[in-house]
Amino acid sequence: MIIAVDGPAASGKGTIARALARHYGLPHLDTGLLYRAVAARVLAEGLDPAREGDVVAMCDFDESLLESAELRSDHIGKTASIVSAHPLVRSALLQRQKRFAQQPGGAVLDGRDIGTVIAPDADAKLFVKATPMIRARRRHDELKRHDIDVSFDRVLADIRARDDRDSRRSEAPLRQAADAALLDTSFLSIEAAVQKAIALVDARRATAG
Repeated sequence: MIIAVDGPAASGKGTIARALARHYGLPHLDTGLLYRAVAARVLAEGLDPAREGDVVAMCDFDESLLESAELRSDHIGKTASIVSAHPLVRSALLQRQKRFAQQPGGAVLDGRDIGTVIAPDADAKLFVKATPMIRARRRHDELKRHDIDVSFDRVLADIRARDDRDSRRSEAPLRQAADAALLDTSFLSIEAAVQKAIALVDARRATAG
């Protein structure tokens, strides 16, 4: 069984995808980490993330890089949002994601183009969203927990900028697949959101069966 979980930054898609993977006993891939790994290499080499030719050369990296805690940092996240807009970068990472999705037994993948590009034939698709204000509040609280001092207004502006880049890029823009179930987590607890996600996946499996 392949489960595709898409949505914008800080919508809760990663938390939900990990919970679904545990519930159904499936491997999980946060595809955003691939772009964060590329971003980390770009920054380490002092390259310009806006130069596609420089960035695509950084797409061949060792799998162990995905275990680095540094990839979760905010500055790498911002750079990842820039590098992920390059068509050649998305193309370079495409097969890596498809192989993960198509492994025996299936998998859970989360990102922004899983249900539309990576696994369009997924058995179940979710599109997870929340309002920009709530997503910014979640991200701001997360940064504070890590003792990162940044204003809420700056976080909100960053969320909106990422949404704009992700939805307007020419290659695999962020959008809800026509057959994806919508899950709005704006006013749901983590537990409630996970239970809703499981119910949506089970309903899709029952319909398909």
